[in-house]
Amino acid sequence: MGILDSFKQIGAWFSGRLAGEQECEIARLRDDFGLIRVSEMGELRYLYFGEATEQSCGLIDDPAWLEYDYTRAMLLAGFWLEDIDRALALGLGGGSLVSAVLAHLQPRRVTAVELRPGVVEVARRWFGLPDDPRLEVLIDSAENVVPHEQASADLVLLDLYMEGGITALQLRMDFLEQCHQALRPGGLMVVNQWQLGHTGKPYAAERLQKLFGDRYLQAEVEEGNIILFIPAAGELPLDQAAMRRWADSLEQQLGYSLRPYVEVLRRAEDAIPADDCR
Repeated sequence: MGILDSFKQIGAWFSGRLAGEQECEIARLRDDFGLIRVSEMGELRYLYFGEATEQSCGLIDDPAWLEYDYTRAMLLAGFWLEDIDRALALGLGGGSLVSAVLAHLQPRRVTAVELRPGVVEVARRWFGLPDDPRLEVLIDSAENVVPHEQASADLVLLDLYMEGGITALQLRMDFLEQCHQALRPGGLMVVNQWQLGHTGKPYAAERLQKLFGDRYLQAEVEEGNIILFIPAAGELPLDQAAMRRWADSLEQQLGYSLRPYVEVLRRAEDAIPADDCR
């Protein structure tokens, strides 16, 4: 943890939930898919789908700050991708991950695909989604967009969640394959997947194995999610010593350390067996 990280977390402690401060709703709107809510508490701002499904959280004065472990873990993609021409982000939410990718991984172009117009509106108005010439936002279904994206991206970020949780689309074998086919040679797909209980295996594990084998990398994070790192071909090198040095080089810029996520990286084949891999 860096000094900036310490100050931000201490601030969140005293101005947020841990200090018992009341959360205050500041915006509420509906689109064709349901209710969207925005609230604040101290230095933090929250996005909800429906009344209670917390979807995003970030610092009000720093749109690129990543509060959730799973989003921080997704930044590990930058270790393997030193030069990103185009990133494709499927699912926008509050836009914190897209903002962080723009700020810290320095892609030349980012296309974010978001199904809900209301979510895009909220990301821009309340979560500081940048007006960056590198960023294109498409209001459409990833199911419609991805089949036209073959070999178009160096980085694909897959994070499709609705009020009820992970979308059925993100578990479909044909869609996962199409997302993978969107990668250019040398590219990387990063997937935020739910974990099956405490098994160490992601939802759709059997489908993932059929598509990609069991040598891709994964990181289990505190929220219970598993982040998958799936290369366009072959397998990613797992050099944790080099990754620690890389994480240390970014810590001051990020304001937090990526080392905790480096430490939990492992091959999918090393996961604990589960009875139900769906």
